[in-house]
Amino acid sequence: MTEESPALYVVPTPLGNLSDMTPRAVDVLRRVAWVACEDTRHSAPLLRHFGVSARLLAAHEHNEEVAARQIVARLNEGESVALVCDAGTPAVSDPGARLVARVREAGFPVVPLPGPCAAVTALSASGLTEPHFLFYGFLPAKARQRETALRELAGAPFASYALVFYEAPHRIVETVGSLLSVFGPQRTLVFARELTKLFETVHVCPLGEAPGWLEADAKHQRGEFVLIVSGALSSLSSLSSADDGEGERVLKLLLDEGLPVKQAAKLAHAITGAAKKAMYDRALQLRE
Repeated sequence: MTEESPALYVVPTPLGNLSDMTPRAVDVLRRVAWVACEDTRHSAPLLRHFGVSARLLAAHEHNEEVAARQIVARLNEGESVALVCDAGTPAVSDPGARLVARVREAGFPVVPLPGPCAAVTALSASGLTEPHFLFYGFLPAKARQRETALRELAGAPFASYALVFYEAPHRIVETVGSLLSVFGPQRTLVFARELTKLFETVHVCPLGEAPGWLEADAKHQRGEFVLIVSGALSSLSSLSSADDGEGERVLKLLLDEGLPVKQAAKLAHAITGAAKKAMYDRALQLRE
């Protein structure tokens, strides 16, 4: 970092445990002239803890365009700026993406630093084996819009993906209810709450048991959540009988109606969200 090469540094901050702050992140924050914060009141104690004396400016979802202009002005004056959010990596289900775009449009470099991310942290402890995952972030707050979004994810091309969501404590019960309604009781749900904090919890259960787990202890509904829903393929990986799983049940009905294997597999996939290849392979077995 030099006066001749001002840049915007995207700096992840701890989810909770201060020991997760990387030495490089601390070094950058100590050397920049400005730190753009999602909430200056939240970030100020963290920055003081690490001996950061840079000036602060607010950069949140309600002023992102204004903040971007301020940051570009600072960069034009030869001053580097760091961008932080309240916890985790900026611009990932947090403000920052528009700001980064404006800085790039102005011709200045954007330097990303690796560091804490709640979604990846939760995935690493989930035990799910899907080769692909889709990070969605926060679902819509209204029930109808939320279920519409989930039904789109239940079909192609995401039926076999692990699905990763963020959720706030005051909506966790409603959201889990929507997940159960759309995906059914057989898929696996991973609750990852309060990651890296004192009451960190990673709980794995079938979706059908998830509402009961939440209701069993009021503490289970507290904190910031990462929710991971297993892919349909995981739920259907042990198919072995004619009535084992909703996907196979629908598939058998379609085949009994005389539909060709390919068409029956495609419809079973569209109706239940089961992985298309698993349905096709099972249809061939049933035809034989």
